Parts: sequence; structure tokens; C-alpha cells
Amino acid sequence: MLMTNYLMGSYQHNIDAKGRLTVPAKLREQLGDSFYLTKGIDGCIFVYPEKEWEMFLEELCNKPISQAAAVQRHFIANSALVETDSMGRILIPKNLREYASLEKDTMFLGVGKRAEIWSTQKLEEFNDMQTQDSIMAAMSSGLI
Repeated sequence: MLMTNYLMGSYQHNIDAKGRLTVPAKLREQLGDSFYLTKGIDGCIFVYPEKEWEMFLEELCNKPISQAAAVQRHFIANSALVETDSMGRILIPKNLREYASLEKDTMFLGVGKRAEIWSTQKLEEFNDMQTQDSIMAAMSSGLI
């Protein structure tokens, strides 16, 4: 049996009025009791386990400021360390909820070394824009 440390799968959960979101149990094991949230791209929130966040920061902070300042501001200035409560929920900071348009229906996605939190509507709109041709073009560009 193949064992992996990669975050995988799609999980639908609702965010409550206080901004709390249940972390899927299958991802919680790999994320741990505390992990980092930050603005992602395409209007989602990136979720990093502590070890992956530290490696991401190390790589990002070693870039020349002339090349990386805007990217550093986007990810680092908008990051937050969160901890799960006794019910497996996290409190998503207001600025990140607003950035990702999180109101009720959300999707928690495992996408390898990080996870993503999406508004279900935004994710559906994003997925509707993807085509087989665009996926094939990305694959043939050397991504995999």
C-alpha cells in the first residue's frame, strides 16, 4: 500500500457566522493542530502545514527584494497561524474570509504540499473556465 504525506481530496464544509470552518479529518492529521493560512491565488486561501510554510518562507525570503517584494507582501503580510479547537475547527481571519469571498458554502481541497480553501461558487466558476486543452497545454509545458 502506498503511503503519502501529500494533502489530497475535496471536502465540502460550511463556514459559520463567526468565521469558523471545520478542517476535514483526513487533512487534519497531516496539517496538525496548528498551521498557516495566507492569501492564495485565483481567490482562494492557501493552507500550509508548519514545516511546508517554513520551507516556503525560506525560499521566498532568499529571493532578491527587487524581484520578490510584491510576492512577499502578498503571502507573508497576509498570513496567520491558526489552531484547531476541540471540535476540529479553525477561525479564519476576517481579511482572509473577505479575500476569498467565504460566506457559507466552502470547499477544502488537498493539493499536494498545501491545501486550499475556496468559496464553493468561486471554485465552480474557476473550474468552468478550465478546459481539457488548457490542462493538456499546462502538462505539455513541462509541469509534469
